[in-house]
Amino acid sequence: MSTTGAIAHLTVKSPDQMQELGRRLAPLLRPGDLVLLTGELGAGKTTLTRGLGEGLGVRGAVTSPTFVIARVHPSLTGGPALVHADAYRLGGGLEEMEDLDLDVSLPESVVVVEWGEGKVEELSEDRLHVVIGRAVGSDGPAGAPEAEVAEVDDVREVTVTGFGARWADAGLPALETC
Repeated sequence: MSTTGAIAHLTVKSPDQMQELGRRLAPLLRPGDLVLLTGELGAGKTTLTRGLGEGLGVRGAVTSPTFVIARVHPSLTGGPALVHADAYRLGGGLEEMEDLDLDVSLPESVVVVEWGEGKVEELSEDRLHVVIGRAVGSDGPAGAPEAEVAEVDDVREVTVTGFGARWADAGLPALETC
């Protein structure tokens, strides 16, 4: 069982900030990293991954892989490829995910799995888990104009947790200050 390394807690107030978080997280990633993204539908998992792709300098538009299950975005800068998988429609655990050959891609790529919690942790003891939740009270104040409610609705609480020795001193707390 892997141990918890560093943890960062952030409040993200817009989709643009979620994408920026991905761009800021990208330089901390290296080939072989497994990133699990957890959050309800529309939480911002794909938006965060889009920012990761920009930060890693990969080819192709990063979009939700829900219907293709996984997409590979090769690097344009000589860095690792981004493998973006979506386990939402997969009911099984690692056995079902094995068909995607994520274990083969992992050593030379950054593998990001949306809805991967409880399904892919066995791929690596060293992994990053990003949990995205709606901010408490994000329905907005009673009687608030629709624009204010929409702004509050975009607010997310993000917790980034590193598991394993790889993440012990990887700089995750620095994400909180940017």
